[in-house]
Amino acid sequence: MPTIQLFITCLTDSFFPKTGEAVVDILSRLGINVDFAPGQTCCGQPQFNAGLRKDARAVAEHTIKLFEKTQGDIVTPSGSCAHHFRHNLLELFEGDAKWHPRAEKFGKRVFEFTEYLVDHLGITDLGATWDGLLTYHPSCHTLRGLNVDKQPRTLLQNVKGATLVELPNAHECCGFGGVMSVEHPELSAEWLKRKIFNLEKTPSPTLVVTDAGCLMHILGGLKRHGKPQRVMHIAEILRNT
Repeated sequence: MPTIQLFITCLTDSFFPKTGEAVVDILSRLGINVDFAPGQTCCGQPQFNAGLRKDARAVAEHTIKLFEKTQGDIVTPSGSCAHHFRHNLLELFEGDAKWHPRAEKFGKRVFEFTEYLVDHLGITDLGATWDGLLTYHPSCHTLRGLNVDKQPRTLLQNVKGATLVELPNAHECCGFGGVMSVEHPELSAEWLKRKIFNLEKTPSPTLVVTDAGCLMHILGGLKRHGKPQRVMHIAEILRNT
């Protein structure tokens, strides 16, 4: 039985544990042993994006050393964290003869969840079922940073009983943007309004995402404005059989 390492992400661990449970359930059903390194922390992207490179390095060095003690691919239900590990760490350790090769080796082990299922395992149908309409929001780092788009869409299109409808202007950011939502709250709020407005243009009661940041941001906006739609991570949809 192959073994993977689950990088759960701080947002999933703190706010959406059901997403983590869904990832474990799905991979276990596929005959994959899921291991969890208990010393894992935040990926360090907030510090990196805020320009706190010393702090970002400390987090990155801890994470690399932690996972160097493990075996197998590293799977995360977050395109944002996967992008940080595969791309930002190379920039963070550029010119560092000790850490750059270690960061590169570490990054090559990392996969976003749907990317791992489709591209690495060759699985596009998990036998999931869903009664009703779904629409999909492609998270920025998943879409632009990892070029992962057809993978989650294919998995959703193969959910029995579900109809996938297109979200207008789906490629637009939801407004979370990590530290951007803190540094530019007014801009973030306007983008969120546009995302909710476009969601309301669809008949779908359920918006599917691949990143807990988007999930938290859009879900919070819907609740604050008393909207009936719900937001779910794709793993929770795919677990439903």
